[in-house]
Amino acid sequence: MQGFKAVASLLIRRSKTERARFIAHSHNKNLSSIPNSNSTDDDDLDKQVLVEGKAYSRTAILNRPSALNALNTNMVLTLLICSSDFSFSIFVSFLRTLSYCFESVKGSGRAFCAGGDIVTLYNLVKKGKLEDCKEFFRTLYTFIYILGTYLKPHVAILDGITMGGGAGVSIPGTFRIATDKTVFATPETLIGFHPDAGASFHLSHLPGHLGEYLALTGETLNGVEMIACGLATHYSYSERLQLIDQQLGQLVTDDPSVIEATLEKYGDLVHPDKMSALHRIETVDRCFGYDTVEEIFEALESEASGTNDAFCNSTLRRLKEASPLSLKVSLRSIREGRFQTLDQCLVREYRMSLQGISKQISNDFYEGVRARMVDRDLAPKWNPPSLEKVSEDMVEHYFSRLSEMEPDLDLPTEQREAFTQLQ
Repeated sequence: MQGFKAVASLLIRRSKTERARFIAHSHNKNLSSIPNSNSTDDDDLDKQVLVEGKAYSRTAILNRPSALNALNTNMVLTLLICSSDFSFSIFVSFLRTLSYCFESVKGSGRAFCAGGDIVTLYNLVKKGKLEDCKEFFRTLYTFIYILGTYLKPHVAILDGITMGGGAGVSIPGTFRIATDKTVFATPETLIGFHPDAGASFHLSHLPGHLGEYLALTGETLNGVEMIACGLATHYSYSERLQLIDQQLGQLVTDDPSVIEATLEKYGDLVHPDKMSALHRIETVDRCFGYDTVEEIFEALESEASGTNDAFCNSTLRRLKEASPLSLKVSLRSIREGRFQTLDQCLVREYRMSLQGISKQISNDFYEGVRARMVDRDLAPKWNPPSLEKVSEDMVEHYFSRLSEMEPDLDLPTEQREAFTQLQ
């Protein structure tokens, strides 16, 4: 229980001085939030997550629009504390008194959530603050597990950029509304990392080998494609979201079928356009169904050589931009995720994430973020620089604990049983 206790202890420290104010705000004000005085963010910590209380529901609003609502530890802790279904932790049992039927989450600005705040992680790694990075991953993955085993209906409104950790804090929930502004991706291999935050679970359960394609290339899906492949449950044009929000706010129910009927009433019937990768699913399955990354490259090159196929050529270009090590560990991660429960995926991803940032195996995460997000020269120097130089031992090491003394991620599985397929 060491990992879960660490998160709970952190919740105590961050919430003790906030409890009275949080309860007062939830009952007496329209918007409230929980600050974190220990964070080093330049943002107003008291407003990074806003909580909009309605008669029988509650909405969490991710509110870092200038950072595309990228998640930091403070934000995830706020989401945890705001979740009254987290009542099996005695440390936040005071929230049991806040009665509501269901919960929703949305983002401010042009993004739902662009994922974890990787620039902050980059700077922490640079300063040698690995424990702070561990705290972020522990907190985020714990919240994702709780969301995935939530007893009350949960509605995520994915209006805008939804990437990485943004998918992690939404897809495990009951309902996901995609819109004409939604842009989904798991672009971690392009920064020397791996699709995490539960991605090895939800990507591996997509049709055919679409999950491998998305994980390795980092290609985007729009809202129409998300609902077509099952990542979203509903689709609505962005201009109608205010009406949906109003209708949800009037509901007095915790019955998922009633909430679903409301979403369907204001939903739109759409189909992927002819250029969608979903129309190339046979090619995707044929090429990405192989056992190794090298064989996937060969299959794509073979497909492209005879016909100069634009889709295959574009896919090859994307793969060549990614970290060779990340490609290999990500492929294995998706393959393992196909036969694991959500909690098992998160425990494995936690090991992988710590290895990815620790520099024990490679400097690729640090180099990838530098090249794409810090210096923006788009010229990362991957190490190893090619697939053939990525050894089996390196890949195997990526899935192991940092050390024999390093505890694994501890999730509250005794209280909440993980599901075995994408909802």
